[in-house]
Amino acid sequence: MRRRASLVLLALAVFFAALSPLLRWYAFPRLAKVPPGQYQEVVMEAKPATLLDYSTLRAERVERLTIVQTLKGNVEESEKIERGTGRDVVVWDSLSHVQGPDGAMVSQIPERYIFDAHSQAPVHAPGETVDGTPVRRDGIQFKWPFLTERRDYSYFDAQTRTAAPIHYRGVRAFRGLDVYYFEQTIPWTKVPFPKKMPIPGIDASTLEKTTGTTRWYTTRRMFWVDPATGAPVNGEEIHREELRGGTLLGGRDRVTAFAGHVKMRPDYVDHTVELVKSQRPLILLLTSWLPRTFLALGGGLLALSLLLEARARPRTLAAGAETAPAPL
Repeated sequence: MRRRASLVLLALAVFFAALSPLLRWYAFPRLAKVPPGQYQEVVMEAKPATLLDYSTLRAERVERLTIVQTLKGNVEESEKIERGTGRDVVVWDSLSHVQGPDGAMVSQIPERYIFDAHSQAPVHAPGETVDGTPVRRDGIQFKWPFLTERRDYSYFDAQTRTAAPIHYRGVRAFRGLDVYYFEQTIPWTKVPFPKKMPIPGIDASTLEKTTGTTRWYTTRRMFWVDPATGAPVNGEEIHREELRGGTLLGGRDRVTAFAGHVKMRPDYVDHTVELVKSQRPLILLLTSWLPRTFLALGGGLLALSLLLEARARPRTLAAGAETAPAPL
């Protein structure tokens, strides 16, 4: 009876020991993915800020500048791309709407970001754009991969339309979470004018050609990222834009178009942190808690199986001795 029980325990030990790496390295990469229909809105503010008054083309100090950023999953487009690529794909239609203290629009920049639902790596397909201009992303944007690593990543900058390293700067405590802090600096770079600007009668696509005035931009970008889900729980930018040269400035060399320290509004930080706290246990369950539990359970069952086998062996030997034929 003990021999039979030890064999059952041995089989269970092998099962749980094999299930541990299978769950972590096979099931998790296939089960964990960004849902295609996700919708998210984040409000960021710079208080105070320097903003260009386009009616006078003079930089003025304002009490507040607000950036409303929305991410909306386009399920129809993702399914269309999936049929052509054979991958789980997410399509995010994003809009960054910048408004001044009076609520008037300063600029709007739409984007379409197409990426792999499991790895968050860019997927290149028709429709990948920034402000209506086709782009080819080489880095992540908006979200880090599940199980973010302690290393630098390539992060796409929508203003320059290029990817640049975003550097890992260590572990930080943030609202009860241990998060990874990343930082990226974009040096002064000439960038296109947004197609939607608060200048009546001016075509932004020809503004540089007709006036000779150019738009320049620099930023220091900071993210606090939950390593389990890869979701940023906080983001900030020290952002500056300038208009330089040309006839639009009336002989001036440069003028500040925008300068400020942009931060997520506190209520949106609270909401994001609570959302991440509710989602991260599922990731940890599949990658850490269950695999470790199954591995420990497999080890315990193996030890118990060997113990029963050891206890059953003396009885078997004794029974064998009793039935052995007597010597001649």
